[in-house]
Amino acid sequence: MRTLKKSNQHFQKAVKKLPLGVSSNFRYWGDDKTIYVKRGKGGRIWDIDDNEYIDYRLGYGPAILGYADDRVDQAAREAMEVGGVFALGTEMEYEVASRIRRMVPAAELVRFSNSGTEAVMAALRIARAFSSKDGHIILEGGYHGVFNEVLWYTEVEDWNPKDGAPEVHPYGDGVPQILKPLFHTVPLNDANVLEDVLKKHHQDIGAFLIEAIMGNCCSLTATSDYLQDARALCDKYDVVMIVDEVKTGFRVAKGGVQELLGVKADLCTFAKAMGNGYPISVVAGREDIMRTVGDGVVHGGTYTAHAVSLAAANKTLEILEETDALKTIERYGSDLRDGLSKILNAKGIEHSFVGHPSMLGVFFSAEPPEDYRAWANTDYAFYDTMAPELHKLGILVEPDSREPWFMCEAHDVESLRETLDKFERAVDITLRKLSADKMTTKTA
Repeated sequence: MRTLKKSNQHFQKAVKKLPLGVSSNFRYWGDDKTIYVKRGKGGRIWDIDDNEYIDYRLGYGPAILGYADDRVDQAAREAMEVGGVFALGTEMEYEVASRIRRMVPAAELVRFSNSGTEAVMAALRIARAFSSKDGHIILEGGYHGVFNEVLWYTEVEDWNPKDGAPEVHPYGDGVPQILKPLFHTVPLNDANVLEDVLKKHHQDIGAFLIEAIMGNCCSLTATSDYLQDARALCDKYDVVMIVDEVKTGFRVAKGGVQELLGVKADLCTFAKAMGNGYPISVVAGREDIMRTVGDGVVHGGTYTAHAVSLAAANKTLEILEETDALKTIERYGSDLRDGLSKILNAKGIEHSFVGHPSMLGVFFSAEPPEDYRAWANTDYAFYDTMAPELHKLGILVEPDSREPWFMCEAHDVESLRETLDKFERAVDITLRKLSADKMTTKTA
C-alpha cells in the first residue's frame, strides 16, 4: 500500500522556503499529493517514501534513453574534468552542432541555450529581427514555455461555440496586457483560418510558431497537408515558420517532427530529449535568418554551451543517430497502445489515441478531438479519475489529460507487463468510482 508520509512531511518544510514547496508550478499536485523523488534509473523512479513507479512522464520527455543512462552519464563525468563553463567557446560546440546539422536538414546554423523556453525566446527574437514584424501566431492549445510573449491560452473548458471564438487569457498573473495585440491564435489543421489571420494581420506578424505534435495538448497532431499549406502561407506572407521541437525533437524521428511529417522550418527549437535530461537547448535554422544573431540580434547566457551538457548531448545524439534506440522506443509505445486498447475494448470503454507511439495521447472517446476546441467535449473526467489510481498502483502518468505518455529506451517487457496489469486494475477502480458518483447524484 503506497504511502506519501515522508513526501507530505517534506512538503510542510519545503513550502516554508519554496513557493508551493517546489521549483515549478507543475510539480505541485496538492498539499498531500506532491511527490518528492529520491532517484531514477532506466524507466523507473523511486520517491522518498521508497515507492517505485514506472514513469511515463520522464521529466516531461527529456529522459529518452532512461534515467541515469550509463553511456550518457559517463560522457558527462568525463566532461566534468574540462572545467565547466567559460567566457569562451569550446570545440565541442562545433561537434554537436555538426551532428544536429546531419540529423536535421533545416538546422543550417545552430545556437545553444539551456532550456526550451530560452530556445523559443531566441527563435521569436530572431524571427522578429529578420522579418521586421513584432507579432506572432500560435496554435490554440499550444505551449511554448514560460515567457510573457507566449503565456496566453485559449479558454475552451467553459466555451460555448454559439458565443463565437473562444477568449484568450494570460496564463497567470504578471503577464503584461500590452503584449496581447502581438499574439494571435488559430485552430489546428485549418489552413483557411490561418490564411484569414495572415490576410488581415500579415503586416504585423513576423512568425508562425507551431508544435506539429502538441506536447501539452494530448499530442494532437498536424496533418502533412496542413503543414504544407502553412509552409506555403508563411512564404506567401513573408512570415518566419518556427517549428517548436522542444518535445518532438530527436524523439519521434532522428530528424524530429520535420522528418516525420515532411516539412522544413525556417527556424526550429530543440531541448529535452537531446541531452537525456541534462540542461541544453538549441535554436537552429536557415543560414540567412540565423546570421542575424551577432548582426543585430543579441543572444547569450553565462551557462550556455556548458561542457557537461554538451558532452551529454553529444553522446545522446550519437546513440539516437547511430543505433536503433528510436525504433525500440516506437515499438514499445505501439505495444503499450495495443495493450491498453485491448483492455478498454474488453470492458466496452470508448477510447482513441493520437500522436506518435513515443508520446501517446489517450482519449476516452470513440474519435480523438481534431483540435483543442474539440478536446473540451471529450470525457477527460474518466482520465482525471483514473490517473491518481495509476499513481497509487505505481504507474506515473501526468494527472492532466492534456499531457501525453512518454516512452524511453529503458522501458522493457517487464515494464509493459506490469503497466498493463495495473492499468486494468485502475480502470476497474475508476468504473466503480464513477458509477458510485452517478448513483449519489441521482439520489441527491
